Amino acid sequence: MTRPWTPETADHALTALARTPRLLVALDFDGTASPHVDDPMSARALPEVAEAVARLAALPDTTVAYVSGRSLHHLREIAEHADDSRLALAGSHGVQYWFPGEAGGDDDAALAEPDGRGEIEAEVQELIRPIPGIDFEPKSLGFGVHARRATQGDEDRAFALVDEWAARRIPRWRRRTGHHIREFSWRSEGKDAAIARLREHYGATAVLFAGDDVTDEDAMRTLGPEDVGVRVGPGETAAVLRVEDPQGMGLLLGVLAHERASAQE
Repeated sequence: MTRPWTPETADHALTALARTPRLLVALDFDGTASPHVDDPMSARALPEVAEAVARLAALPDTTVAYVSGRSLHHLREIAEHADDSRLALAGSHGVQYWFPGEAGGDDDAALAEPDGRGEIEAEVQELIRPIPGIDFEPKSLGFGVHARRATQGDEDRAFALVDEWAARRIPRWRRRTGHHIREFSWRSEGKDAAIARLREHYGATAVLFAGDDVTDEDAMRTLGPEDVGVRVGPGETAAVLRVEDPQGMGLLLGVLAHERASAQE
């Protein structure tokens, strides 16, 4: 059962997590580290999240990673991620990787484009062009259709058109739904794959994973008894904890950083 977390209430799962030998903190970005914004490329981590992330990443035996559906290039931009960053990244729902101090984990074969990609993108852009407030976002492994600036009626109309078109035109591509977005990819990996790879790469003995959307539940459902899932905002979830918004996520990460630093003294 999911329970609410507030700074005033000590939580046994978070306290136990702070004491694990090798901790992985994996965070979705949009809606978790950053509020949702109309312009996707203007998203930035809240200051309280960024500060807590920096504190955690500086601790021994502690890894912090952003795990996003964004392409790696776009994720690095919005996360303000420099080449000397201590943060790991998993982009494109677990197909692209960046590891601190390493050459990165991109698989060029995985990024190979399917035949006719240009025509596919042109078709969907033409389909949504007449509908106000609907935006097209190219991604490394597909594309997204955003409706953050649209009315509910226009969002429903656009998504119905895109879904019907995709069922005929790209039936083998993976379809994902989220907050005001439809996303289509020719790769099937999800964030569950990203958490598994990061866990193995760093030998994590426990994982905290936080997210706010349907795609994050792929990872939530794979977490074990030593792990902690955090749902940001409303919605059905397999997470054990819930915070109301990214501000609450920043507070939770700050408490985790304090408890882990104290446990390591």
